[in-house]
Amino acid sequence: MSLAGKVAIVTGSGRGLGLSYAQELARQGAAVVINDVDADVAAEAVESIVGRGGKAVAVVAPVGSSETAKALVASAVENFGRLDTLVTNAGVLRDKSILKMTDEDFDLVINVHLRGTFTCVREAFGYFKENGVAGRIITIGSPTGQRGNFGQTNYAAAKAGIVGMVRTWALEMKRAGVTVNAVIPVAATAMTKTVPFFAKAVEADERGEAMPEFFRKELGFGTADDVAGLIAFLASEEAGKITGQAIGAGGDRLQLWSHPEAIISEFHDGGWDYSTLQEQFNTLFGNKLQSVGESFPELPAELQPEPAAN
Repeated sequence: MSLAGKVAIVTGSGRGLGLSYAQELARQGAAVVINDVDADVAAEAVESIVGRGGKAVAVVAPVGSSETAKALVASAVENFGRLDTLVTNAGVLRDKSILKMTDEDFDLVINVHLRGTFTCVREAFGYFKENGVAGRIITIGSPTGQRGNFGQTNYAAAKAGIVGMVRTWALEMKRAGVTVNAVIPVAATAMTKTVPFFAKAVEADERGEAMPEFFRKELGFGTADDVAGLIAFLASEEAGKITGQAIGAGGDRLQLWSHPEAIISEFHDGGWDYSTLQEQFNTLFGNKLQSVGESFPELPAELQPEPAAN
């Protein structure tokens, strides 16, 4: 079943992952509201859809404020008569280790990713509920939010927070028939292009060649288009019973992430005081402590990045 007649907003969709999401939604028949802070970039994104027979308009504004959220929903309704899907993709990076991260670095990333997701979802859900629309809300998480990553305190907090909000919203929106999910993409982006580990994959993609199977299969790392199909699927009628989930997509891999669950429980009469914990914690829990960050298999020799020139 196509998305013909549906209307979607995709924040941060002037380029990169967001643009791929918007183009795929349009390819499946949806009219799309493009969003970017750069008017020229937004216009090019609109043309990439309209020029292929699709429908698209742009809202040029930074995500975060309630005003932008209202403008996005208003644009969908004024231009296309309705709203069915919201994809909250907009984001920025300000990577620094904690002692180097400023208040401004932290606040900007939280405002765009976390607050921007909140304000846009609140506005879209208000429209859905008022108009009896069984809408689709698709937020964008990250492996960093699931596992952590060095130098990304702000980004990890925002992305983990988004998944936490998704679980809550799935409960709050169930009666209205609105689904809400988080997609965890693993794809070549402006950020991954700077990581030597992914160099051979990115180079192949930029030459218009398929990425080596090691990246696509072992790492689940691919192109933006590899993620876009999941976005369109979650916007469809067939995904009407999927909600509250964190779903990973990248390369040839699709993943369903688990929600946090206690992995071991122990009980002690009278509770766990300081001395009891000193005596028993390491014995009971020491070999169950959880790892942090992502670990990757060793790159095959032929996929090792070229040594930096002196």
